[in-house]
Amino acid sequence: MSSRIVVLISGGGTNLQAIIDACTDDNFPGEVVAVVSNKADAYGLTRAQNADIANVALSHKEFASREDYDQALIKIITGFDADLIVLAGFMRILTPSFVQHFQGKLLNIHPSLLPKYQGLNTHQRAIDAGDDVHGVSVHFVTEELDGGPVILQAKVPVFQGDSSEDLAARVHQQEHRIYPLVVKWFAEHRLNMQGDHAILDGNILPASGYAND
Repeated sequence: MSSRIVVLISGGGTNLQAIIDACTDDNFPGEVVAVVSNKADAYGLTRAQNADIANVALSHKEFASREDYDQALIKIITGFDADLIVLAGFMRILTPSFVQHFQGKLLNIHPSLLPKYQGLNTHQRAIDAGDDVHGVSVHFVTEELDGGPVILQAKVPVFQGDSSEDLAARVHQQEHRIYPLVVKWFAEHRLNMQGDHAILDGNILPASGYAND
């Protein structure tokens, strides 16, 4: 039985595209059944249309509160009978009630080696700190912003003279490699969350995720 995946986006959707492309493999045990964006002009919606995937624009500006928006979002996702919800550049902080509703079914990708650099502007912060290694993390979503258990990380070098754009490009290459892999693990029923831990093949993953080194 193929896992039903709903992807939430706010922008261009390059990670969405990587997951859509991965799902075209006959051996991939999941399919993207819907893409939802809080911005109607997000190019990721066009990517969904091009792939004949249901797509929904749900503007947060039409709701009086964050809670009201998230309740509407829950209804949409539930309507697609989602097994997994993938955040791929969804630039909204989710309410506790949303996170609790889909606990253990929510994945996010964050452009840093968590727990370093939670929040925004991660590439420039890594450069400003003088780091020689930066990277990206895929993690389960909890109520703590960028604080859920890490599943998989990929590292990239930081070179002298790098701009934040240089570093972002290097990180994006790794994002497109590791996010579909983690989605595949989940769809294969190899990955789940128990308490504060990510579990892969029955083993508790370390704080830095699977095979970090």
